Amino acid sequence: SHEKICRYIARESELVVVSVGYRLAPEHKYPAAYEDCLNATIHFMKNIEHYGVDPANVIVCGDSAGGNLAAAVSQTLAGRSDLPRLRAQILIYPGLQALDFNLPSYHQNRGVPLLFRERAAFFALQYLNGDALHMQEVLEGSHIPPDMRLKYRKWVNPD
Repeated sequence: SHEKICRYIARESELVVVSVGYRLAPEHKYPAAYEDCLNATIHFMKNIEHYGVDPANVIVCGDSAGGNLAAAVSQTLAGRSDLPRLRAQILIYPGLQALDFNLPSYHQNRGVPLLFRERAAFFALQYLNGDALHMQEVLEGSHIPPDMRLKYRKWVNPD
């Protein structure tokens, strides 16, 4: 579905973009999509000479949930000395945090189409467990225990 943008990024940057078709939620719950992307990227990087690709020219890229997956794959592979290093990651409006849907950016953009605040929470729940049973708790922020909120406040807060 994103073939044109992948081709554009590859052409304009003169880098290699590997686009992974991964299993989708809600039929395939977390971590299915992550495992698909990670396994495909590892396979590609381990067999890079077979594809005639310069290992210094490989990036991962994704938008929305795919941006989340690209970031996760990049972090996972960053410490791998048995594989070539990724050159970069391109994250296009990535879904990177589902801890707090009450941060200022969610409120400031709550009515901005395409991804309303409620829809973002719905998709996060679909990705994680395949249902939206606890949507209200997620929107209120009561799905996170106070001790966990304190632990991550340095990274997830309005300041």
